[in-house]
Amino acid sequence: GSCLESVKIAIDAGYRHIDGAFVYYNEHEVGQAIREKIAEGRIKREDIFYCGKLWNTCHPPELVRPTLEKTLKILQLDYVDLYIIELPMAFKPGDAIYPKDENGKIIYHETDLCATWEAMEACKDAGLAKSIGVSNFNRRQLEMILNKPGLKYKPVSNQVECHPYFTQPKLLEFCRQHDIVIVGYSPLGTSRDETWVNVSSPPLLKDPVLNAIGKKYNKTAAQVALRFSIQRGVVVIPKSFNPQRIRENFQIFDFSLTEKEMEEIKGLNKNVRYVELLM
Repeated sequence: GSCLESVKIAIDAGYRHIDGAFVYYNEHEVGQAIREKIAEGRIKREDIFYCGKLWNTCHPPELVRPTLEKTLKILQLDYVDLYIIELPMAFKPGDAIYPKDENGKIIYHETDLCATWEAMEACKDAGLAKSIGVSNFNRRQLEMILNKPGLKYKPVSNQVECHPYFTQPKLLEFCRQHDIVIVGYSPLGTSRDETWVNVSSPPLLKDPVLNAIGKKYNKTAAQVALRFSIQRGVVVIPKSFNPQRIRENFQIFDFSLTEKEMEEIKGLNKNVRYVELLM
């Protein structure tokens, strides 16, 4: 229920881009929140930009469309605005989200990313997704798609970890050259959950530089980190279930960082990932 309420609060605060995934197990709540806000007359469906994701067990081309259709059924929506390949690797298809062998090791599956991409293109042609993109792809994997013979649609976006401690300058430049938008996840660093986060990295929001700049503008370190990303042309998807923080994260359009401050924040880059995707 907390997801349902958070999405409604976010829509009321002005958010229109909602980043979801089948594997988050909450698309039914997100869909309900969107539908309730449409019923209230607060928004129209076309105001919302919903991103869904193709999970690793669904890479075989014949599974792509049925997987998206399942997502749409859960959301009770006719289309998603963006559908992305969540990771450039495949797990063994089947009911298990994380298929494992008797030793607890993930069972991978050999797949052809280009064939998966063609199935994604077919979803766009069928009107089930307005746009298609990727996530966690490096330059080599992007080039594999971009150089694919008979490419119909190139990825519109690449969702990757991106924040002042992990600025991704080379990938950002490559994507810019190819008109691929970088969508930065964990733009505020992450929770300190040891099951999936590298907690040896210092918490981003305690950074003295971000806090000092924040003081100057009467903003939080989080607001400065988000402003930094959007001024670089990176789309941000901050995650929160806290109503006050949801609203705060949106209040970044009433100030600008100077070039000097931007350079100072760029200098914080440590090339460290919080989300190491060890699987």
